[in-house]
Amino acid sequence: MNLSALADLFTSHGLRLLPGSYAVPVDLLVQLPDATIVRFAARGRTLRLRQYAAGALTTVVIPTECGCGDHHPQTGPNRVTISAYAEPLAERVIDGELLFGWTRHEAGLLRLADAVPYFFDLLAALPQPERTLVGVA
Repeated sequence: MNLSALADLFTSHGLRLLPGSYAVPVDLLVQLPDATIVRFAARGRTLRLRQYAAGALTTVVIPTECGCGDHHPQTGPNRVTISAYAEPLAERVIDGELLFGWTRHEAGLLRLADAVPYFFDLLAALPQPERTLVGVA
């Protein structure tokens, strides 16, 4: 599985894979139908899903190596990421050491296809927003 195939899978579930997502190690930014953002990361022995408000996304400009402007532009590409000041609305974690006996960095070695089921498990465990029913006459 690659990020393009994952984007198609997410679209079929009403989710949007955002730029700034990486397959190795797995680090995904996903917009949910309610416009909130979730970040799923597989690092060390932990699989972690954090939910953020829609305004938590920001872009960072990556400077060029020399920055002189003579043979390279002074600014490099933009990268989409979660703001350093954003506070998660919710967080769910799978402790690989506790559940699977992982001892080193097994989560970071997961292939994208192997990590996606954990993403959906953690997503399902997030608190669901309250819905208010309104009568229509």
